[in-house]
Amino acid sequence: MKKLFAALALVSVVVPAWAAIQTVALAVPGMTCAACPITVKKAISKVDGVSKTDVSIGKREAVVTFDDTKTNVQKLTKATEEAGYPSSVKR
Repeated sequence: MKKLFAALALVSVVVPAWAAIQTVALAVPGMTCAACPITVKKAISKVDGVSKTDVSIGKREAVVTFDDTKTNVQKLTKATEEAGYPSSVKR
């Protein structure tokens, strides 16, 4: 019986952690020079919960992996906007 409770406790801790990781592609149309992706990446990386950011000037997008228990898409787009690069979720 103790093993069953231990297994259930482990599952209740591990499963939510898996479900919390999200990835979103943001369109960032204002990126026009070589410095722009660096600025966008720095701004997004400062948001608590962001674990990975890939920014492409060619695609004018930022692909962000984050923990949705710590942040959300609105905070990510706010970070890019405050850095001078408004963004939106890419469809």
